[in-house]
Amino acid sequence: MTNGASPAELALPILDDALADRLRGRMAAVEEALYGHASSRAPYVTEAARHLLAAGGKRFRPLLVLLAAEAGPRPDAEEVLTAACVVEITHVGSLYHDDVMDEAALRRGEDSANARYDNLVAILTGDWLFAKSSELTARLGPEAVRIQAETFTRLVEGQILETVPPAPGDDPLAHYLDVVAGKTGSLIATSAHYGALFSGADPEVVTALTAYGELVGTAFQLSDDILDIASESEESGKTPGTDLKEGVPTLPVLMARASTDPADARLLELLDPGRTDLAADAQLHAEALDLLRKHPAMAEAQAYVVDRAQEAKRLLTALPEGAVRSALEAFADVVAVRSA
Repeated sequence: MTNGASPAELALPILDDALADRLRGRMAAVEEALYGHASSRAPYVTEAARHLLAAGGKRFRPLLVLLAAEAGPRPDAEEVLTAACVVEITHVGSLYHDDVMDEAALRRGEDSANARYDNLVAILTGDWLFAKSSELTARLGPEAVRIQAETFTRLVEGQILETVPPAPGDDPLAHYLDVVAGKTGSLIATSAHYGALFSGADPEVVTALTAYGELVGTAFQLSDDILDIASESEESGKTPGTDLKEGVPTLPVLMARASTDPADARLLELLDPGRTDLAADAQLHAEALDLLRKHPAMAEAQAYVVDRAQEAKRLLTALPEGAVRSALEAFADVVAVRSA
């Protein structure tokens, strides 16, 4: 077994022992295959490409491929395994680019690629991984190529839109939700789509699971927004208020900014998009974090995420009752109220 996520620790809540055992075995095969695909004729490229794979990660996306595949008659098809690698390699490739954009020093507790090497190597390694995911997608046929191309378009578009403010007159919250749907929802939707499609699930099941993945993926990112504010320590794996400090408008911040209550004047002053001093002034940052934690926007944001999770669960009526449907329902619930 190569370095990386342990197949014994499934990232999704699987209560059925038989299902969990099947998924552990297939995740072990995915993990081994990932390292094989992240191999170049140039040792330096291999080292750079495997850097973030070796740092671990929850492997939500390939596991969702495998779980969705249980909705079809051929969950152990070779195409399912290949698709699981496609989505994880695409995701990891995007992380290399994210770290350059964010000027991040750490990723999953390890040096980010841009810190370990440099920005140019990180960008090109991300490109190389995207190229590898395209090679693998081509093995799955033209329909998969179309799905992957559309997914990649949305993913990159979301990354670009994250860097620019909404146009005058546009709703900032709607703009942000578009960013989240593109950056995170699209690839998780494709994970569920691939699993159902390549296991031979009925068309209505494929459609339902694709929509489920979009909603769960969006809810996952929005839960991250809430954690950024609500976490009291780094036990969640996140430094509290990082997005706030960096001026990133997340769901609770955008909902708080919509307030017209005069009592929120000080918070609105601190959350003004034009401010640049929260990163440098620890006292101001702590004040903004404290006021935001106490604001009704936190409960409003949490309710919004729970609603998305419930909407996702309603889509699962296309599946028969049983271990697979229960696992997908539990995943939606965990995403809505997660603490890490």
